[in-house]
Amino acid sequence: MEKHIILAGDSIFDNAVYVPGEPCVTEQLRALVGDSSSVSMIAVDGDYVSDVWRQVRSFPEGATHILVSAGGNDALRHAHKLGDEFPSSADLFREWADIQAEFRRDYRQMLEVVMALQLNTAICTVYDAVPIIGAVEVTALSLFNDVITSEAIARGIPIIDLRRVCNDPGDYSPISPIEPSSQGGEKIASAIQRMLEKHDFSTGRTVIYT
Repeated sequence: MEKHIILAGDSIFDNAVYVPGEPCVTEQLRALVGDSSSVSMIAVDGDYVSDVWRQVRSFPEGATHILVSAGGNDALRHAHKLGDEFPSSADLFREWADIQAEFRRDYRQMLEVVMALQLNTAICTVYDAVPIIGAVEVTALSLFNDVITSEAIARGIPIIDLRRVCNDPGDYSPISPIEPSSQGGEKIASAIQRMLEKHDFSTGRTVIYT
């Protein structure tokens, strides 16, 4: 059976503008899967988790698989709060617990919409080896990635762990270092291909691919 793969989410998939003159993630995945499968990209640069429902309202007919990479912009939206001062560490954790709870609500709602399509579904974590961020930002990102992984596990959805995939400075675009370069895009496309080849979606079991 021919696969028709849908890429939804944000600029992890919609990265063409950040790799001028080089292949984007969609093109790289098309080259890897060949004529036996088709790839449609509905992801939108800058979109949040809560925007994915709008993307999938008009997903192409005949789709068999959907991959969602979203959450990075949700995390970025709160980046300015990393410089806030709090009376105590308990107040700091309370603030970030509220942020995580809001993200969990949005991510759950997004997964409900995506899974209602009854397609073979996989999700991606948010990568954290971005050259311009440090230990504080990586720690904050772990709150978002904990939601992504735990919600995927609860539903038996396979995970492509971009934290392991894009682990080299060259994986990030010199135009905008929070976006995947052509090298990073090739690694992302290869991880997707491995997942598509190996994963048995009928088991309803979460497997992590890198």
